[in-house]
Amino acid sequence: MSLSGTHALFAGRRRALWAVVAAFVCVCVSQPVLAAKQADPEKLPVTRIRDLHYGDVLFYFYQGENFEALTRLTAFDMWGRMPSHEAESQLLLGGLYLELGLHNEAGARFERLLGPEIPPGVRNRAWFYLAKIWYVRGYYDRSEAALLRIDRPLPTALEAEKMHFYANLLLRQGRFAEASKLLQGWQGPADWTAYAKFNLGVALVRDGKLEQAEPFLRDVGSLQSSRNELLALRDRANLALGFAWLQAGEAAKAKAALSGVRLNGPFSSRALLGAGWADAQLGDYRAALTPWLELRDRNLLDAAVQESYLAVPYAFAKLDATAQASEYYEIAVQSFEDESLQIDNAVERIRTGKMLESILEKEATGGSYGWFWQLKDLPDAPETRYLYTVLAGHDFQEGLKNYRDLAYLDKTLSRWSDSFDAYSNMIDTRERAFSERLPRADELLARDGAADLVQRRNELDSRLGEVARTSDFAALGTAEQRDQWERVKVAEEALALEPAGADRDELAERLRLVRGVLYWNLAESFRGRMFEQRRALRDLDTVLRETQNRWERLARARASAPANTGDFGQRLSAAGEKLAALRERLVATRGKQNDLLGTLAVRELEAQQERLNTYQLQARFALATIYDRAATGPNEAPKPAASDAADEPEAVDPAAETPAVEPPGATP
Repeated sequence: MSLSGTHALFAGRRRALWAVVAAFVCVCVSQPVLAAKQADPEKLPVTRIRDLHYGDVLFYFYQGENFEALTRLTAFDMWGRMPSHEAESQLLLGGLYLELGLHNEAGARFERLLGPEIPPGVRNRAWFYLAKIWYVRGYYDRSEAALLRIDRPLPTALEAEKMHFYANLLLRQGRFAEASKLLQGWQGPADWTAYAKFNLGVALVRDGKLEQAEPFLRDVGSLQSSRNELLALRDRANLALGFAWLQAGEAAKAKAALSGVRLNGPFSSRALLGAGWADAQLGDYRAALTPWLELRDRNLLDAAVQESYLAVPYAFAKLDATAQASEYYEIAVQSFEDESLQIDNAVERIRTGKMLESILEKEATGGSYGWFWQLKDLPDAPETRYLYTVLAGHDFQEGLKNYRDLAYLDKTLSRWSDSFDAYSNMIDTRERAFSERLPRADELLARDGAADLVQRRNELDSRLGEVARTSDFAALGTAEQRDQWERVKVAEEALALEPAGADRDELAERLRLVRGVLYWNLAESFRGRMFEQRRALRDLDTVLRETQNRWERLARARASAPANTGDFGQRLSAAGEKLAALRERLVATRGKQNDLLGTLAVRELEAQQERLNTYQLQARFALATIYDRAATGPNEAPKPAASDAADEPEAVDPAAETPAVEPPGATP
């Protein structure tokens, strides 16, 4: 199957992941998140977050860091940190596994949501995505059975996608009449209408109903759009209709349909080949030479171009231009032989790992994973031209995707391994901190300093109460005032010991006046100072409460603090050993995947070489026939056996291959 078929159907596991999130996580809307994201990033549906850990997962997911999201989601799920998002988390986890191609894990997560306790809406969506998983793995019966378990309509957009997908499933099973009937009643998004019509037309063609299929394929073949994917679909529809008419013996109708294929599009070579055979079918071999000669200037790796190398001399022979026919057959023989030798060299470089080293090295250092690949980044090497054909294969694309995933995981594990030194330093730092701080903490706890502070506070409160009760104004005076008051009291005591007399009376009077002024000052400020003291006491109570809380936290921390961090060290060591084992397995798996990619590439190139060898034999036979007839007399020109393009199905009947049934944005 070509890249335009299977890869167009399944390329975009990211799209599947976004669809899962749209259907299950974003509970406020039923429209796919991907569509919203592409249309207007500012209008993404709002997800109601009730558990902060689930919000943390979504943060990384919306940043496109799926592996980080998966890591956190798995850990939080194991620790039970997302009780309010149990169903959503399982669906998102399944989608992330699906993104990595882990169909078994994804299926297991979706199957958890099939119980009767799960809301019907969630359960039916899980059945739908399970059906897609079974489809990808080739279990069509299971896929259909899962679809039939959906007991009520899905949200509008998803229901339309389900019907579209069911039609694809029927096409895959060869049940063309059922697929046609299903698609005739299909109603879905406007962007998908062209794909639905194309699929319907193909289903009718393969069911032998060309006349009924023509309106649908013609409608798709005449659509107006500036989008590359729709333009490619338009070309494909015209190509399918053209070859269908060609096989039906309607050469004029075939030419009309094939003329709608763009000359710069991906299907132009096959269209030119078909146009030539339509002219040949009409007996106009001179006209057939025009598209076939155009093909000869294109890449010889294209099967349509290869056939043109046989078709051109065949047309010349039909025109009794024996010299030109012989010349072009000789050119074909030499061209096929040269190309075959180049393929031999490319195969050798692949087997020695030289050709794949550059592409895979770039993949390994790209820091990414998934399907992303750009042909413009192919290495500059003599055999690079062959990589375009190899990379167009679905199996190679799938293998390359898996290799990218492995390379990313290896890089991640390497980063985690490097961080173990930091964790070890953290443990050492904690050990030193404990050794330095624990004695001090034990000393403080042993003194019970918090209780002492509380006792002193209570004594202060009692003292203030006594001062207020006895109106001890001097107790709240300033230090100077208290000193003066004590001096007055001492002077009074000393004066009381002096003998009576005028001097004593005068001093007593003066001392009384001083004492009175001082007492008045103390009494005047007593209430305000008592208020300030009470307020200070309240502030002290606040500080004491915080102190008691800290003391209690210190006590709890001391009780929970390990005597040493040996347990952490042991856990770190065990994790390091596990990580090392995983990296060893990963390296081995990467090696096997590398070998698999090489095998796939060699297999593709050998298939190309086999086709070239067949064409070369056909060209030699035709050339020998011409020489023989030249020697024995004129006769019927030999028709090249490659004219039916049996080695390239779409060169005869594009409808014979599963079409690009999925519009961009549809989930695989």
